[in-house]
Amino acid sequence: MRRKPRRTSRSLASSGGFETFVLDQLSDLGDVVARKMFGGVGLYCDGFFFGIIARDELYLKTDERTRAAFEAAGSSPFRPFPDRPGTMQYYRVPLDVLESAPELVRWARAAVEVAKRAK
Repeated sequence: MRRKPRRTSRSLASSGGFETFVLDQLSDLGDVVARKMFGGVGLYCDGFFFGIIARDELYLKTDERTRAAFEAAGSSPFRPFPDRPGTMQYYRVPLDVLESAPELVRWARAAVEVAKRAK
């Protein structure tokens, strides 16, 4: 019996330059830690998992209180495997938010609060 080829973690890989850019933009958020996970990068603030960097995109944790802002901006949910159904509660950060450090910190703070509520 032939096995399907395994997906490698490379499918979620991001460039180190993008990760550095995101961490610089989030410097006013507090103690943000980036940890490699499943080929992407998980972002933690004060021990709370609030973001994902994958495929040179930043995704922030959402819930029923915060998701509407992402949807209104045309953002899409994170799909670990784009060719398969299923999404996660993380949404892509709009480019204009990503490029504005103060705005990104505001959105990221909301994502940290979502992570705290989920605990």
